[in-house]
Amino acid sequence: MRPFHYQHASDRAEALTLAATAPATTQYLAGGTTLVDLMKLDVMRPLTVVDINGLAGEHGEVVLDGQALHLGALARMADVAEHPAVRREFPVIAQSLELAASPQIRNMASLGGNVLQRTRCSYFRDTHWAACNKRAPGSGCAAVAGVNRRLGVLGVSEHCIANYPGDFATALAALVPPWISKALLRAASSLSRIFIACPAIRPISKPRSGLAS
Repeated sequence: MRPFHYQHASDRAEALTLAATAPATTQYLAGGTTLVDLMKLDVMRPLTVVDINGLAGEHGEVVLDGQALHLGALARMADVAEHPAVRREFPVIAQSLELAASPQIRNMASLGGNVLQRTRCSYFRDTHWAACNKRAPGSGCAAVAGVNRRLGVLGVSEHCIANYPGDFATALAALVPPWISKALLRAASSLSRIFIACPAIRPISKPRSGLAS
């Protein structure tokens, strides 16, 4: 792992200020279950890591108010999956989180980080492959002509055939109207810092059943 500067943010304003000084080389740290792995693999090389766990009191809520389920971006996957109201009224969310990772990961990983996790494409995670548009925009996609049976091959482009790895975002897309789902997915793919700083994810409708077995 390369050397980096660690900073702790106590509130949202401080988190945004710390990141604004060098946005291209700064990453936020919540659970760290994706970021730390990718830093060890030399895929991500932030010069500054800003710990935002100090914002959990403001952005880690799990609240069902009778009209909507409010999920803070810093809520832990395990806490949401085990929440009685979520299990009762939104079983698709609870099940998607329970199936997404091991108990150890769920205890650490945040909802915002889960939605924003990077692809698990082996070409993306192995820096020996120079061609990866997600790692180095414009370099190409090694998976197109490589062993790609583990990747998505439908509904993708010639620029990248890697599939999105998260189950939780899929559950959210099933709960909300299509135009909100598309907006959420666009935000997840391009506005990671804004998404993490947002107070809550707000699905506005209830599922009629859980995930199909």
